[in-house]
Amino acid sequence: MENLLTWLKYLLLGIVQGVTEPIPVSSSGHLIIAQRLLGMKQNGLSFEILTNTASLIAIMFIFRNDIKSLITGAYRYLQTRRAEHKADFMFCLYIVIGTIPAAVAAVLFKDTIERVFTSVHTVSISLLVTGVALWLIRNLRGQKRDGNLTMRDALIVGLAQAVALIPGISRSGSTVIASIAVGMKQETALKFSFMLYIPISIGGLILGASDIANDPNRAQLAIPYVIAFLTTLVATYYAMRWFIGIMAKGNLIYFSYYCFAVGTLLLIFL
Repeated sequence: MENLLTWLKYLLLGIVQGVTEPIPVSSSGHLIIAQRLLGMKQNGLSFEILTNTASLIAIMFIFRNDIKSLITGAYRYLQTRRAEHKADFMFCLYIVIGTIPAAVAAVLFKDTIERVFTSVHTVSISLLVTGVALWLIRNLRGQKRDGNLTMRDALIVGLAQAVALIPGISRSGSTVIASIAVGMKQETALKFSFMLYIPISIGGLILGASDIANDPNRAQLAIPYVIAFLTTLVATYYAMRWFIGIMAKGNLIYFSYYCFAVGTLLLIFL
């Protein structure tokens, strides 16, 4: 019975991670809330890395055609220098540039952030900040497409992704908000946001592989971890599909209301 309860808790954590990873409400913040409500301790880096990897796989599958097109176009540009492939090459370059701030911040400050900013109170404040940011860009409709981005745009969005290391500050939210704020169209903002997610997540997986290998609870939690991984994979896929539709309609304002509501309730009750 105890094992069944543990499996159920990890099933719920997988759903929480999967549903909240693509949408602008902070998966890390919601995991902290869920663990508090379920009476669970922090699961450590192994759990975080495994569930993030599941989300990464789902997102890469959804954007597989975009990934293939960008890599192919960038490679052909390097080979031929033909103008029709330059936009793909520059987009890939801007992904690299946009990844740098979060990568540097993660190496220098991630341990400190996880130690200092993992309280429910921090999450509540961060959700309210995210709600305000979503509210401010609610009516913006940019004109920049894939081929119109600049190094300045990439750096601004990259800095926004670095800020999202704080639990409660949504990674997808911060990058989508920043992308729209610098003038990107909705579809370009969505694409650039999740292209940025891929290298930072792969980097986290590589750097955290030793944590998984050396996890003292690995054998004991093998089944719960597998349950959470598979649940996250499926939930992320469907949540991402849903969010693509939301972005196409320009309805980010509803996530602002959600962040205001949850952030306020956390301040009052937790």
